[in-house]
Order: sequence, then structure tokens, then C-alpha cells
Amino acid sequence: MSLKLDSIDRKILAELQRDASLSLDEIAKRVGSSKTPVWNRIRKMREGGVIKSQTVLLDAEALGLEACFFVLIRTAEHDADWQAKFLEALNARPEVQEAHRLAGDIDYILKVRVKNARAYDAFYQALIAEVKIHNVTALLSMEEIKSTTILPV
Repeated sequence: MSLKLDSIDRKILAELQRDASLSLDEIAKRVGSSKTPVWNRIRKMREGGVIKSQTVLLDAEALGLEACFFVLIRTAEHDADWQAKFLEALNARPEVQEAHRLAGDIDYILKVRVKNARAYDAFYQALIAEVKIHNVTALLSMEEIKSTTILPV
């Protein structure tokens, strides 16, 4: 079931993406509505699955997680058991911020946040000990040029 969004819904979503801690009064003021209709729209978008969750964004570097690696994985295994084991291994590791299954020469790409190269190596050693992987290439991000969680609504 697809939820139909109008321009007010999209304005509400844009405001929530920028700052989910805004009060209902402030959101209503910014989108040109009143508090109760805004609350009803937000509730409807939560129930409809448009709004998945509310969270807080942390600064990785302020927490000492200064190294960001993009890990390219090729595997010779593609059966359901291997995939389940791989997914379980990824979910057990908080260092993995994102994981994507790809089309093309690379099977998976991971975004991994760690303290330093030594911490990445510990992550890598644990992963390959748990799951059989054909080839791993790790790319260290030298500089984050753009990072956002904001979707174009």
C-alpha cells in the first residue's frame, strides 16, 4: 500500500529530516498549518511506513571513530545459507554502518567506521574467520566530502 503524499506532507518530512526535535508547533508554523493536522499527518506517515524511525545523529570523529573504510567483497558463495551467515556476521558488528548487495563485479560493499587501521584489521580478521570470502578490498576514505541522511522529498 502506497501512501499518497501532498505538498504539506513533503514539507513536514523536509522539516523532520532537518531537525526531528522540532516541536509540533514549530513544524506547523514552518509548513503553514496548525498543530493537530500536522500531528495527524505525521502519525499517518508513521503508520504508512514513510517515517521509519526517529534517531540522533552522532559525530563519529568526536567519538574517536576517525577511520572510514569502504570494503568491497567478492564471494564465490551465493547460496542462501552463506548469505544468512554473512548477514548475521554483519548485523553482529556495530562497525558496519551500511551494507549493500551490488550488481556487477563486486558482490557487496560495506561502510565500516573504526578507530584506526588496527581496529579495521581486527574487524577484517573476525569477519573472514566467520564467513568464507573470496576477495576483500578495503578503501580508506581520506576525506568525507558530503554525507547526509536527508532524502529529496
